Amino acid sequence: MVSTIMASAMAFIDGTALNVVLPAIQKSMHASGTDLFWMLNAYLLMLASLMLIGGSLGDKLGRKRIFITGILIFIIGSTACGMAGNVTLLIIFRVLQGIGGALMIPGSLSLISSSINEDQRGKAIGTWSAFTTVVTIGGPVLGGALADAGYWRYIFFINVPIGIVAVLILWKKVKESVADDDDKTLDFPGAAAIALGLAAVTFGFLRIPEIGFNNWEVPVSLGAGLLLLTAFIVIEQKSRHPMMPLSLFRNMTFSGANLLTLFLYAGLGAGMLFLSLNLVQAQGYDQLQSGLTFLPFTILMVFVARFAGTLADKYGPKLLLTIGPAVAGTGLLMLSFVGQTPGPSAYFSTFFPGIVVLGLGMSFTVAPLTATVMGAVSDQHSGTASGINNALSRIAGVFANAILGALAVLFFSGSLKQELSALPLNETSKQAVMQQTGELGNAKAPSSLNEADKEKVTRLYHSSFVAAYQKIMRIAGCLGILGALMSVVFIRNSAVRAAPVPVPE
Repeated sequence: MVSTIMASAMAFIDGTALNVVLPAIQKSMHASGTDLFWMLNAYLLMLASLMLIGGSLGDKLGRKRIFITGILIFIIGSTACGMAGNVTLLIIFRVLQGIGGALMIPGSLSLISSSINEDQRGKAIGTWSAFTTVVTIGGPVLGGALADAGYWRYIFFINVPIGIVAVLILWKKVKESVADDDDKTLDFPGAAAIALGLAAVTFGFLRIPEIGFNNWEVPVSLGAGLLLLTAFIVIEQKSRHPMMPLSLFRNMTFSGANLLTLFLYAGLGAGMLFLSLNLVQAQGYDQLQSGLTFLPFTILMVFVARFAGTLADKYGPKLLLTIGPAVAGTGLLMLSFVGQTPGPSAYFSTFFPGIVVLGLGMSFTVAPLTATVMGAVSDQHSGTASGINNALSRIAGVFANAILGALAVLFFSGSLKQELSALPLNETSKQAVMQQTGELGNAKAPSSLNEADKEKVTRLYHSSFVAAYQKIMRIAGCLGILGALMSVVFIRNSAVRAAPVPVPE
C-alpha cells in the first residue's frame, strides 16, 4: 500500500500542480494556448495509448517489475522536464513522462487487487484514494507558491525523491505478482493503432482554432484518426493476444463503469483546467491563491473516499455511482455561473460553493468506481482492467482538452469579435487584437495601441475569456450528469460480486 500510494502520488502531484503552474509556464516560455494543450496532451496521449499495454505487461511479465520500470522512466522524464529549455523540449519530455506513467499507473491498482481479498477491495482502494490525496494535498498549493516565486520547474523535480523511495520499498519489501497465464505475447499492432489514432484525432482538433476546419490538415487528421481507432477495434477483435480483450465488455457493469469514467473525467479534466486558467488569467488570483482554492476539493477526498469505498463494499456501488457523478456535474454547472469577480476576496461567495459540491461528488465516486471496474473481472485480468479504465480516463482528458480547447478558442474569439465592434478602433488595430485569440486568457493588447485603448482591450480579453469559460463549464457539467446516467442504465450491484467474465484463450 505504501509503495503504490507513493508512486501514484507522483502522477497526481504532476497533474494537480501542473494545472496551477500552466500560466507561469506560458509566460516564462512564451507559449501559445495551443502549446499549453499539447503540454497536457503529450503526457495524456502516451498514458492513454500505452496504459493498456502497460497493464498487460504487468500481468504477463510481473507487476512489480513493470511497476518499478515505469517509476524509473517517470523519474527520468520528470528530471528532463524540469531542465527543458523551451516549449518543444518540454512537450517531448512530457511524452517520456507519459511512457513511464503508462507502465506505472496500472501496476498500483493491480498490485492492490491481486493481494487483497475481494470483500476488502473497496476499502483498500478507498484507503489508497484517501492516502494518495493526503500525499498530494500540497500539490496545488506548493505549485502555486513555486510558480509565484519563479521556480515552477521544481514541480517536476518533486517526483524524484518520492519515486526513489517507492522503488526502494518495492525492491526490498514487495513480492512479485504475475497472472496465472502462460501467454506472454504482447499486442504491438493494437498499441500502434491506438497511439497513432489518438494522436491524429488530437492533432486535428488542436489545429482547428489556428487554421479553420476547412483546411485539408483538419479533415485528413480527423479522418485518419477515426480510421486508426476503428482499426484498433478490429485488431483487438481478431487478435489472439489482445491488449484490450473485447470479451470483458460483455459484462454490462464493466462497460457501464468505463462509459461513466469516459464522460465524468472528460468533464472533470476540462473543468479543472479552465477553472485554473480563469482564476489566474481573468480573475486576478496569483498562482498560490489559485492552488489554495482547490483545498476544499482535496480535503473532501481525504475524509470521504475511504468511507465511500466501505459503503460500496457493504451496499453495492450503483447508488453511489449514480449520485456521485450527478453531484460532481452539478458542481461544475454551479461554477459555470460565476462571472467576473472582484478577485480572491470574493472567493467564498463565488467559486467556493461549486468546488465543495464538485469535491463531494468526486469523493463518493472515485473509490466505488475503481472497485467496480476491478471487481467485475477476474484477478487474472486485474492489470488489464485497471489499464483499460485508467486509459479511458486519460483518453477522456485528451479529447476534452482537444475538443473543448478548440471550442474555447472559438467561443473566445466569437465573444471578443462581438464586443470589439463597439470600440472605436480602426480595422488594422482590430485585426491585431483578434490575432491574440489563440493565447486565450493570456492575450496581451497590441503595443501599437495607446494606454487607454490597451486598458479597454484587456478588459475585453478578460470578459470574453470568462464568457468562453462559462460555456465550457456548462458542457463539462452536462458530461458529469451523463456519467451518472450510465450508472442508472448499466451498472448492477450483483455483477460486481458475480463470477468473473470469461476471457477466451
